[in-house]
Amino acid sequence: MSPPPLRPASVDPRGPRFAAWITTVVLAVVLLTGNGWLLAAQTLVFALGAFVGLGAAPYAVLYRTLVAPRLAPPTEREDSTPVQFAQGVGFAFALAGSLGYLLGDPLVGVVATAAALLAAFLNAAFGLCLGCLAYLRGRLLIHRFTS
Repeated sequence: MSPPPLRPASVDPRGPRFAAWITTVVLAVVLLTGNGWLLAAQTLVFALGAFVGLGAAPYAVLYRTLVAPRLAPPTEREDSTPVQFAQGVGFAFALAGSLGYLLGDPLVGVVATAAALLAAFLNAAFGLCLGCLAYLRGRLLIHRFTS
């Protein structure tokens, strides 16, 4: 059996929500502890999803290998591009937060981490992906200005 592509055209929407739950927990622990190294690890997770591909993201691998085989096949799939863009947005916030914590500016760390936590929680609990919405709105704006 060949490995899944790193940049799938579509994803099972339950996968990103699963990843968002793990991310929510990690970011909550960062806020409670101020652990910049844990946030740096989460930054790497976001970087893999954003720049290598969703198939390379560790939480996607966990979902694909441990969770998905126990579920019914998905009844719908969604375009992976907005999800990958959202990983890039998460990367930017997590990077800013990591630098804040690790370079001695915990206020920057807290604010950036709290913003990422809010986005992760909204995705996990309600399926509302703020990064995906930003991607789609951006595409709409580009289309309006180029048409």
